[in-house]
Amino acid sequence: MLTTLLSAGLCGIDGFLVTVECDAQERLGDFEIVGLPDTAVKEAKERVRTAGANSGFRFPAFSLTVNLAPANRKKEGSGFDVAILTGILRCAGVINRRVDLSRTCLVGELSLSGAVRGVRGALSMCVAARDAGLTEIFVPAENAREAAAVAGMTVYPLTDMRALVAHLNGEERITPVSTDAADFSDAPVEYTLDFADVRGQTMAKRAMEIAAAGGHNILLIGPPGTGKSMLAKRLPTILPPLSFEEAIETTKIHSVAGTLREGRSLLTARPFRAPHHTMSAVSLVGGGANPTPGEVSLAHNGVLFLDELPEFPKTVTDTLRQPLEDRRVTITRAAARVTFPCSFMMVGAMNPCRCGYFGHPTKPCTCSQADVKRYVSRISGPLLDRIDIEVELPSLAFEELSARDAATETSAEVRARVVRARAFASARMQGEKQIFCNAQLDAAAIRRYCITDEAARTLLANAYDRMGLSARGYDRVMRVARTIADLDESEIIRAPHVAEAIQLRSLDKKYWN
Repeated sequence: MLTTLLSAGLCGIDGFLVTVECDAQERLGDFEIVGLPDTAVKEAKERVRTAGANSGFRFPAFSLTVNLAPANRKKEGSGFDVAILTGILRCAGVINRRVDLSRTCLVGELSLSGAVRGVRGALSMCVAARDAGLTEIFVPAENAREAAAVAGMTVYPLTDMRALVAHLNGEERITPVSTDAADFSDAPVEYTLDFADVRGQTMAKRAMEIAAAGGHNILLIGPPGTGKSMLAKRLPTILPPLSFEEAIETTKIHSVAGTLREGRSLLTARPFRAPHHTMSAVSLVGGGANPTPGEVSLAHNGVLFLDELPEFPKTVTDTLRQPLEDRRVTITRAAARVTFPCSFMMVGAMNPCRCGYFGHPTKPCTCSQADVKRYVSRISGPLLDRIDIEVELPSLAFEELSARDAATETSAEVRARVVRARAFASARMQGEKQIFCNAQLDAAAIRRYCITDEAARTLLANAYDRMGLSARGYDRVMRVARTIADLDESEIIRAPHVAEAIQLRSLDKKYWN
């Protein structure tokens, strides 16, 4: 007797449908699972057999063969347990064979008691099921809200196999879970951090606002205790809210990586990732025998903060060059080729030298000029070329730190300006499919959208000769100037916009030339 059901597997952050064929023959024999299963799938035999018995169902004393198709695609994880046991129980007559399951997907891991445990990537599997024309999916209860974010799918939360069998036999229906996109857009994002907490550092805060408005990568340089980490951690609070589409894509990554908190439907706040400088290249960009997302992908649509940037091994930071350029990471292994999205803002923070006090007004620096050059040269030129804004944070005076009545803008006030600037830029670039913010403008787009007046052109010409700008350096200045003009809601880039952009690139000569 043959039963065919549908389940789903994962490849990278994308799901794919798996046809589960269960065949029961009236002869003594083994229980075999074929179709290129990994160890976790092979172990499903004992989980399924014991879970069925402990759920009170008669496990057929037949020769059982389960085929997971397509047979040439590796099946990983424990999410096929529910589909396998359902197919076996249907062969045994426990589940009514007249129930139509041709448009149903079943996902979940079984405990030995028959309870259904959560799996990674439920959102991706639900998307794959919908795209294949299926209309309903059974997932573990802890993954149900996550999967319910997919429009057009009826999502049933599973707690145990007894509830599933009762539902399929029409004895006791499971109530589906739903999530409305309007609920997502109406849900406020509450941050515990605020820009109002940062004292002084007016220029650095302005630079962070410009970076947020244009999606620019930024490097903060200053001695210890000047607020570099404080500013970086507050950057997500001034970025535009996640759109529903961005939230779906970001949640898929965190679901596959297993970092999505239980009971969460969708991520509502932009990710902020701050890995330690002892991390490996694989941890940063992703990889492994079975490729998983790295920190750059977990920061997708958010912020990647690299504190003490020169302390990261050069072999690690140099792996950022391609993700920063292409906004995706492709990992090739013998068995598969996986692509992870990674469109993020990078914030780097560093001391000006190893001791941290180069150029400090009161604390003497113990580093020689050669030591300073050696320290900052740990940041490679190609990586530096992908950073549009550099800003130096000076040490704060006592009066700046202790002032109680200092008027400081909140994150909400800054974010309102950032949102307006992004909307202003979006209206200008409506026809673009690959450009979503000014930081992504290429040379051709700069010529189209970065229109300057005569005074700005004169200032640019003088700066080009005086600062010895390269063609790439010129493009960086123009991208930042375009963002500053957007904050002023000006289609024409004027001299003050160019002057501020040049100021935000003035540290190259001090530290790297």
